[in-house]
Amino acid sequence: MLRTEVVRNILSWYEGETPGLKSNLSRLLMHGRLGGTGRMVILPVDQGFEHGPARSFAANPVAYDPHYLYELAIESKVSGYAAPLGLLEQGADTYAGEVPLILKVNSGNSLVSNQDQAITGTVEDAMRLGCVGVGFTIYPGADSSYDMIEELREISHEAKSRGLISVVWSYPRGGKVSKDGETGFDIIAYAAHMAALMGATIIKVKLPTAHVDLDAAKPVYEQNGIATATAADRVRHIMQAAFAGKRLVVFSGGAAKNRQELLDEVQGIRDGGGNGSIIGRNSFQRSKEEAIALLNEVMDIYA
Repeated sequence: MLRTEVVRNILSWYEGETPGLKSNLSRLLMHGRLGGTGRMVILPVDQGFEHGPARSFAANPVAYDPHYLYELAIESKVSGYAAPLGLLEQGADTYAGEVPLILKVNSGNSLVSNQDQAITGTVEDAMRLGCVGVGFTIYPGADSSYDMIEELREISHEAKSRGLISVVWSYPRGGKVSKDGETGFDIIAYAAHMAALMGATIIKVKLPTAHVDLDAAKPVYEQNGIATATAADRVRHIMQAAFAGKRLVVFSGGAAKNRQELLDEVQGIRDGGGNGSIIGRNSFQRSKEEAIALLNEVMDIYA
């Protein structure tokens, strides 16, 4: 399929990047039901590390099988599939080339209390598995955040030198960030901007609430009349923070929720100019039939 003008325009934003990286970004943007639209829906399955196997898969036990997760991504025609090393390896040969892959190269787990993640995969692994890119989490605000940012710098440099995109999960927590602030309007904008400054090809953040967390930020938002009333208003500002919309931003599907709650969130993301959603638990914890139907409703909104 020839690139659409929408995708050609997006690629033009990534000045200084290699043809290899732009080729892989194009592969992602041109794949699936939303191919060519500039919108994306990605299936992420890193919750086994984050929450443990039963909390992740007991609601739909067939999802313990890595092949099932590949099949869900392929049959639903989402834009791509992101997962840690073991999940991608178990199916990479069987389903080679059928869906763009993103290797999540760091992960945390709920057995420890510190706000950090371990490196669990490499750029070489991503190349070996035929991935379009690597995914990496940073926790702006955490005690370990500077170390994580430095790790991201190294991995991003190596990935880009091999023509791979970088997808940055930017999840603020700790430090001066309150619990409400983890999804606060100003904090999510800050997190998105930091990821853009780090050279992220695609930025993943949580959908922000109207809460403004930092005392220093509150008068700025008030004096400049920055709208916070609706989800679309808030997404619009996040896109501003991502280089005036010149970086792709996808929003987390978050905790399990009912169909209408998820679709309402997607509508807000679309209306605010966001580039899409990355939906894990709200897809693989449902039956395949229900998950595909829901993902198609999400993609209908974006399309």
